Amino acid sequence: MIRHLVFWTLKPEEKDRVNEIAADLRHKFQALLGTVDGLEAIELGQNYNGGDFDLVLNCTFSTKEAERAYQTHPAHLAIKSVVHTLVCARASADYEI
Repeated sequence: MIRHLVFWTLKPEEKDRVNEIAADLRHKFQALLGTVDGLEAIELGQNYNGGDFDLVLNCTFSTKEAERAYQTHPAHLAIKSVVHTLVCARASADYEI
């Protein structure tokens, strides 16, 4: 199993919309379940405690190959293009569980 984590900081002009953005992205990412082979679980959360990042994506994949296929899946790329318009910083990590 593979865990894929992504942390985003919203652009300053988007900070007031964090609840709306989180709800929209949560819905979009949840729709990938059953669409992307090997995607076992996915959740998007808001950082409620301050800090460097506003949103975090937590994905679980069955294999490294499934995680790699997710990266180029058209449905993921469509969401990624939306995210890029909203964020100014990103960090990610992948590890085996």
